[in-house]
Order: sequence, then structure tokens, then C-alpha cells
Amino acid sequence: MATEIEFSFAALNASARRHIRVFQIHQFLDRFAMGLTVAVVALALTDRGLDLVQISLLFGVYSITTMATELPFGGLADSIGRKPVFLAAVVASLISLLLFLSTRDFNVLVLSFAFIGFGRALRSGTLDAWFVETFKAAAPDVDVQPALAKAQWANAVGLAVGAVVGGLLPDIFGEAAKSLGLCIYDVSYLASIIVMLGVFVFTILAIVEKPRPRDVTALMHGFANVPTVIRDASLLALGHPALSMLLAALAFFLMATNPVEVIWPTHAKPMLDEGYANTVIGAVTATYFFSIAFGASLSPYISRIFKRRHAMTLAATFACAGVAQIGLALQGGIIGFVTVFVLYSVILGVSETPASSILHRCVEDRQRSTLLSLRSLIQQLGAASGLVLAGTVAEIYSTPVAWSVGAVFLFIAVMLILVLAKRVAVEAESG
Repeated sequence: MATEIEFSFAALNASARRHIRVFQIHQFLDRFAMGLTVAVVALALTDRGLDLVQISLLFGVYSITTMATELPFGGLADSIGRKPVFLAAVVASLISLLLFLSTRDFNVLVLSFAFIGFGRALRSGTLDAWFVETFKAAAPDVDVQPALAKAQWANAVGLAVGAVVGGLLPDIFGEAAKSLGLCIYDVSYLASIIVMLGVFVFTILAIVEKPRPRDVTALMHGFANVPTVIRDASLLALGHPALSMLLAALAFFLMATNPVEVIWPTHAKPMLDEGYANTVIGAVTATYFFSIAFGASLSPYISRIFKRRHAMTLAATFACAGVAQIGLALQGGIIGFVTVFVLYSVILGVSETPASSILHRCVEDRQRSTLLSLRSLIQQLGAASGLVLAGTVAEIYSTPVAWSVGAVFLFIAVMLILVLAKRVAVEAESG
């Protein structure tokens, strides 16, 4: 493997710099549109008369739909192009938003959440793969991890800003929405539709991809090739020890961290005065996304400490996350909890780009989208398994115990990444 040149944004050519800026804007807008509904989705569903069991079922529909379609849609992106598949994802998101706004009926909401799952699966491994491939073409042999970190930063900031705005809109325009016969939280969904339409137009105009055949025959051929692409990618993952260990480590990572992300509001709310608890929860949610963005921006500097050995960076990050998760479980007051939670969120942000850098080094362009979808699928399986386990442990014992048990999975992930790091070092010496 050729040695990569250390990243310097100022030293990049104009084409590479523009490519990073375009993708940052795109990621910000796309995640901003999503963030507008993140802060209010549970409240909007409750306002529609759904109970917690029904809300859980809707999120289950989303997860099942996403997992069932991740790999086929990733393979389709490798076959017919990343841009058209992403545009289809935006259309699926728009359909979901429109269905949500149109009904209070549970069955129609099930369909809405299924379309959210389709949109998530279609997005997975599309423009991320396009970004890496185009960057490598514009800046050969330059370390891609800092460029990925810039994109991840824009991604997280978009979610954070969207969450803040999505929480404010119902308070500002809620009464006007009621006068029109709408739920106050529908304002955030309407705003998401407007931004999502902007994402669609921006994608058409700003994302440039070498055209691939678009006729019906080519499209059918792309679908027909999906099983082959999936088979080849799965065999690559199984036959490539580094990839296998990375994917397994990421599954354990999500088993530990996803229950924290999902359960923390229910754990933190009793620490707060009832009169302002929801406001603080909303502010901490936005801080969570901003902290991830900050962590992503720190990632290249932390990587330098480890001499850009991404596996060692990832192992250290996972170990820090394990310690922070145990620390979070031990907090009994809101100030201590928020302090540790912010640190924990920064660590999560740091972890993203080293993992992505390792994965992108292991795959070829023709399988990049499919492998990214395979990664997403495995991570979701880990996240779902961890949530079920954590929920059971929390119900029997307590949430802090569940989080402490989850931290064990982070230390298992550390061991896997250390084995991976040793293998990478051996391959580098032999190469």
C-alpha cells in the first residue's frame, strides 16, 4: 500500500477544496432537514394519540425496513450510480413526511415510518462513496480521513442546528398552526419538507457524477446485478480479516452506545425540575450533536498523536468511550451527568472517521457503496441487540447497571481493534 500524504486543506488543489466544500454544504442541508423532526417526533406522535407501545412499534418498522433494504440498495448504488439512488432517497423522505402530516391513523403512520427506513437505506453508502472516490481522483495519495472529518462535522452540525430550530418552531408558530387545524409540531415537519426540496435541487445542480446508463434496460440490469454485488461484497468482508474485525468491533460499539443515546432522556429527566425539564432535554440533545461535530473536527489532530495509525486511534477512542460510559452511569446529579455526557459525545464524534478510513482502505470503488451498506446493516443489528439487552437489564436492575454492562462491549471492541492494528502493521511491514 502506498504511503498517504498528510492532509493539508490549504495545499489541496482548487478542485479538491471545492469538492470538500460542496459535500459539507450538502451534508449540512440533508441532516438539517432530518434534525428538524428529531426533536419533536415523539411529541408529535403523542399528540396524535399514540401510546408508548405504538411509538415503539413505529420505530421497529423503521429499523426492520432499513435492515431489510440496506444491502440491495447499496448494491444498486454501485450498479447504476450514487446520485440517482440518493435522489430516490430524498423522494422517499418526502413521501414519509407527507404521509405523516396527512394522518393520525396508525396504519398510515406505519407506512410513513417504512418510507423513513427506505430513505435511510437508500442514503447509506451513496454520496459517501461518491465523495471518497472523487476526492481520491482529485487528490491522489492524500490522507482522506481529515476530509471525512470535515464532512462528519458538517453532518453533526446540521443535525444539531436542525434539532434546535425544530424545537423552537412549534413554540413560535404553534398557535398559527392550530388555527389552520394542524398539530403544533407539524410546523417542524413542514419546514423539513421545504429544506428537503432544497436538498433535492442542490443534489441535482451541485453533485457531479459521471453519467451511467439510465434507460430501462440498464436499470433492470442494475437490479439484476444486485445479488452478485452483495455476494461479492459479503465474501470480501468474510475473506478479509481486517474488514471482518472492523465490522465486528463496530457492532459491539453500537451495542454499547446506542442504548445510551436512546435511553438517556428518561434517565436525566427525573434529575430536573418538572417545569423546565423538557427545555433542558432539548438543549442537551442539541449539545449532543454539536459535541459529536466537535469530536469529528478533533479527529485529525488526535490521529496525528498516533502518527495517523487509524486502528490505534480507534482503539484508544473506544477505550475512552468505555471509561466515559461507566462514568456516565455513576452520575446522580444533572450537572455531573451533562458534563460527562458532553465528553462522551465528543468521543463518539472522534471515533467515526478512523473507522471510515480503515474501511475505505480495504475496499475497491466498485464495492464501496455495498460495503458501506453492509457496515450500516451490521451496526444497526448491533444497536438493536444492545437496546433489547439494555432495556431488559434496566427493567430488572437500573439504567446505570445497563450502561455499565454495555461498557463491556466497548472493551471487547477495543481488543478486536488492537488485533486489527497488529495485522495492519504486519501487512505494512511486508508490503
